[in-house]
Amino acid sequence: MKVTLNTPDQLILSHKPWFFGILFSLNTLIFAASGLLLIWAGGTALWYGLALIIAGAAFGVWSFYLLVRRVQVIFDRAQSTIVIRQKSIFGYEAIEHTLSELSHADVESAAQTPSWVAKPRYRPTLVLDKGMSAGRHPIILAYSPGSEAKRIVDVINDWLSVDTVDSDSQPT
Repeated sequence: MKVTLNTPDQLILSHKPWFFGILFSLNTLIFAASGLLLIWAGGTALWYGLALIIAGAAFGVWSFYLLVRRVQVIFDRAQSTIVIRQKSIFGYEAIEHTLSELSHADVESAAQTPSWVAKPRYRPTLVLDKGMSAGRHPIILAYSPGSEAKRIVDVINDWLSVDTVDSDSQPT
């Protein structure tokens, strides 16, 4: 996740999973090409080729849908809103919350496994303590290893803690 804009009035975060997009596109193309080669071979390989194309395409599209989502989160003090926009291959979704409902951002970890099995994985989460949407709302669905989630959570919490100063008021 990347910080696109960080001003006292607005914070914009964006996430574009290029790696997974390319990975699952190549996966689908490899399965389709292998299936076509088997179909052209003819005979009983024809059925294996069709199965490979159908299963490979289904797995590729399903994986692409689950893991490849462009996400943009806009925190806006002027409008007092938080907008989470997600775009996948099947459509666009925008979720809006009031900024006053947001308590803080937190790091959420995946199921704990021994460190020799897999690295710990994390994702940034918004904690809403008021309103009908009270609860934990992950910014992105996928967990990732490393400190990226902590960095994003720190940016959000720092932005929330900044008090905007009214330009008309003068200190006495």
